[in-house]
Amino acid sequence: MSTVASDSTQPLSLAGTPAASPLGYYSWTFGQCARDPLYIMVIIYIFFPYFSNVVVGDPVRGQTLIGYLNAGAGFFMAMTIPFVGAIADKIGRRKPWIVVSHATMGVTAILLWWILPAGGGLGIELGFVVLLVMLIAFGYAEVFHNAMLPSVTPIEKAGVVSGIAFSLGNMAAIFLMIFVLIAFALPGTQDWAFLPEVPLFGIDQAANEHDRIVGPLGGVWLLVFVLPILLFTPDGKRSPERIIDNVRQGLNEVVTTIRHVRHYANIGIYLLARMFFNDGMAGVLVFNGVYASGTFGWGTIEMLLLGLVTSASAMIGAYLGGRIDDRLGSIRTLTIAIGMTTLILALLVSIDSEAVLFVVHLGSDAVWGSPYFDSGPELIYLITFQFFALFFVTGLSASRTLMAKLSPPEMATQFFGLYSLSGTVTAFLAPLMVATTTDFFDSQRAGFASLIILMVLGAVMLFWVKEEQATPARATSVER
Repeated sequence: MSTVASDSTQPLSLAGTPAASPLGYYSWTFGQCARDPLYIMVIIYIFFPYFSNVVVGDPVRGQTLIGYLNAGAGFFMAMTIPFVGAIADKIGRRKPWIVVSHATMGVTAILLWWILPAGGGLGIELGFVVLLVMLIAFGYAEVFHNAMLPSVTPIEKAGVVSGIAFSLGNMAAIFLMIFVLIAFALPGTQDWAFLPEVPLFGIDQAANEHDRIVGPLGGVWLLVFVLPILLFTPDGKRSPERIIDNVRQGLNEVVTTIRHVRHYANIGIYLLARMFFNDGMAGVLVFNGVYASGTFGWGTIEMLLLGLVTSASAMIGAYLGGRIDDRLGSIRTLTIAIGMTTLILALLVSIDSEAVLFVVHLGSDAVWGSPYFDSGPELIYLITFQFFALFFVTGLSASRTLMAKLSPPEMATQFFGLYSLSGTVTAFLAPLMVATTTDFFDSQRAGFASLIILMVLGAVMLFWVKEEQATPARATSVER
């Protein structure tokens, strides 16, 4: 009797089933805490620039290879994730997929240590393959982790739990980047009292070991902090049918989804909108470093410091955004986030090395005694970008929660596979728009500003999206 009473009072999840305990759904957030620091350090701030500029040795060829790297990973995931996701939905359990994808990511991250300057060690070609496998594993890990959200999180806490996950990811990245700065990158460049005289553990800056160490560091962190989700977050029930039958049913499910695309029109419009606004906002994050370094002459240490401060702002934005999501709803929160990031991007492109708002001249003289970000325009740009980061991660969190609300619970992995694709299938669009616009106007500012078009298009399309959960098409067909 007591068990029945307990079950009747247990909060329901977005899937309509009893939600996990607080230990279960808060442990789920550690999947992001494990995964995000590796992405932030390797792809955004440290290792990819090192691979392009030092390993390849030619920034133009390096950027081209990285473009092909992302395109190749995106194409592979486009061809496989919807099918693998549908099969995982039929099998019922997602943790085995999480174990394999995270183990692959951890091993390939550790291998980055042996990608040496000037094509030494593993070399450019094998290094390219290692990075490609890591990107694909990251995409799979993200899909299976996200697909657990609808079934473990209480309805009224879905937004804040998603936000906390992003906050933990950024907080972990802050911790690791501070460690890299103090232990490996800054020693020998400044005479600050809190710095070691030389890099710790015999790290050789001349051999770019302070860049390469982020791979093993992020990989070990990943393998340790994925444990809470594996140990404490409940998984789905395993299907009693044979795996081969699950595979066959999963493949048929994808075909059914394609045939009944009109049934999922609401989700389709949302994913199409996400292609545009996600490309635009992610493009700002990627090209911010290019724009800022070209405008202000920022180097590696400035970019690491920018990454630290920005990750802190993103951490705050993710938590507050989750709270707003649960109060206002995911679509409203997402619309606010896109609108604010669009306005902030307009402010960012109005700043150059001597002026803000295009015409307000401040000059490039130092306004305080710091060796970094010392001019008025630099400080204003740095501060303004923190507001972009805050609303950007608010949008990321709300967009994931909205996908969880729209998807049929029993098809969550398949639809989160499509959700992942909507963020990668047009990943070329923002870079292409920036490149062509920059070239046409011969202006870095014009190229950066062109991303506003993508963000506005995505925001407008959201007006046709309803915040309601879809039902499986096969059920509708039976009823008819």
